[in-house]
Amino acid sequence: MTIDAHQHFWEYNAAEFDWINNKMKIIKRDFLPGNLLPQLFEHNIEGCVAVQSRQSEEENNFLLKLANDNHFIKGIVGWVDLMADDIGDKLGNWHQYKKIKGFRHVLQGEKNRALMLEPAFKNGISLLNKFHFTYDILIFPDQLKYALELVKLFPKQKFVIDHIAKPYIKSKEINEWKEDIEAFKFYENVFCKISGMVTEAEWNNHSLETFKPYLSVVTETFGTKRIMYGSDWPVCLVAALSYHEVFNIAADYFSPFSQQEKDDFFGNNAVRFYNL
Repeated sequence: MTIDAHQHFWEYNAAEFDWINNKMKIIKRDFLPGNLLPQLFEHNIEGCVAVQSRQSEEENNFLLKLANDNHFIKGIVGWVDLMADDIGDKLGNWHQYKKIKGFRHVLQGEKNRALMLEPAFKNGISLLNKFHFTYDILIFPDQLKYALELVKLFPKQKFVIDHIAKPYIKSKEINEWKEDIEAFKFYENVFCKISGMVTEAEWNNHSLETFKPYLSVVTETFGTKRIMYGSDWPVCLVAALSYHEVFNIAADYFSPFSQQEKDDFFGNNAVRFYNL
């Protein structure tokens, strides 16, 4: 099965999506399953994983309704307050909905850069595996060292680093990010999404050559069994002309790889990670 392992849906309003600034006005509108399906169909992608855009449990219900109405939405990465006193009860409640595969928190935006290492946060993480939930790590490069500490503590928990941890592609900085990413090489419970790269580069002025050094680091670190394709649609549209452009960056890079390796990257790994 071919899978886009990272995309978003929303009904836009300025209050709830205040992170969408005027430079991103192209995405200041609704993006729903009917808008995505033709893009997936064009690229022979059979399903997707819808990832939270708002940090509320209402977001989970919104995505569940979309998934129930649209079979091609194979899984949901939702949001839950991992630091809540009743986090066990909350996870137990969400476990009844089979399309919810895991959770994430917008750690990249937290003033406390090491929030993921706070006792209450770690307590929440410690309970995820009991309910077979995954965890998406959304961070900037300065938080990779904290993420490494986190995954070391929970070797049985499935983690995936979103957007290759958003390296500073626009300024061509790579060395420190490379060193920190490579530290995850031998942690088999940690995967990485090759997604979100275009927004970290110079918008609408990039090519495969722009991303090759970063793609090579990630592929060599995680291997072809622990990476997965994600479009980051519709956020990617602020920096790329189309879904097609984003897809082709990945397709062109992996074109010399074996068919098995391409099948793993474009679907099998996501199916295995999220139990789709």
